[in-house]
Amino acid sequence: MAKSKKPKQSGGGPKKGGPLKANIKKALLGVFILLILVVGAGFLADYLLFQKQSTPARQAQKQEKKAPPSKQIVFEVYPKSEESFKKTVVKPRKQPDKSLPNVAIIIDDLGYDNNLAKNYLELGIPFTFSVLPFSPFQKSIAKAAHEKGIEIMLHLPMEADEYPQVSPGPGALLTDMTPDKLIEQLNNDIDDIPFIKGVNNHMGSKMTAIDTQMYQIFTVLKKRGLFFIDSRTTAMTICGPSARLLKVPFAERDVFLDHRQDSDFIRNQIKLLVKIADKNGEAIGIIHPHHATYKIIREMLPYLQEKVNLVPASKIVSEIS
Repeated sequence: MAKSKKPKQSGGGPKKGGPLKANIKKALLGVFILLILVVGAGFLADYLLFQKQSTPARQAQKQEKKAPPSKQIVFEVYPKSEESFKKTVVKPRKQPDKSLPNVAIIIDDLGYDNNLAKNYLELGIPFTFSVLPFSPFQKSIAKAAHEKGIEIMLHLPMEADEYPQVSPGPGALLTDMTPDKLIEQLNNDIDDIPFIKGVNNHMGSKMTAIDTQMYQIFTVLKKRGLFFIDSRTTAMTICGPSARLLKVPFAERDVFLDHRQDSDFIRNQIKLLVKIADKNGEAIGIIHPHHATYKIIREMLPYLQEKVNLVPASKIVSEIS
């Protein structure tokens, strides 16, 4: 009787758990993919929310982190003609007497360098701080100045002839704005800087030459009880007539002290400021937050205190008769 043959078995016997391991791998892969999708969706939502809530102040802070303020901000677009340095409103000349003439020194473009503002405060001199709206440190600088008894102004950004190649920055008043939009933006700028007593223009060579819009601006300033100082960035300015019409206390810049960052030039401009004050009984100088300017101002303080009476800007403005 022939023996039956048994079927051969493959080596190693039957495999255990094969389908289970495959299912686990698929499940883990699915969880991993789901996790990537959730994280990606979160980043996208954060980005869109940031864009929606972005404000001029946030944009200014973002710019400040990229580079030092001096490389990010155009402090001013200075007049190209010496005619822009001549006053359009001539006040009655004060009779000479034994008292020193009054001089106001306005520090423009504050808001981006907190430490430099503190340095000026430590000098204990009644400078006038003119602060840009929606700048990173506008409120802390205004608060610190107010606590020291320093007068604060709004440094109001206005459209320049060079716009849009040169931007006045956040909060700017532009000539293509409707009256409602212009007034809304102006009120927002005023509200952004606490404790202000007055306003002077940042840039504005185009805006300050347009009578209808300057009348609108001065109407708001009159209503808010603020004075105005014309930085005189153009010979075509009509700020004086606007102030006269609306009876807004007014004055004009006499000298830019540091539009050339040269130590000897700044010293000579300070002497020119004193000369003008001696002649007219008062004068207004404007400086900017350059560290080189601070060093020269600190150096020449004894000279200034000997020659003039340093006062807040509000001591020089007056209604134009």
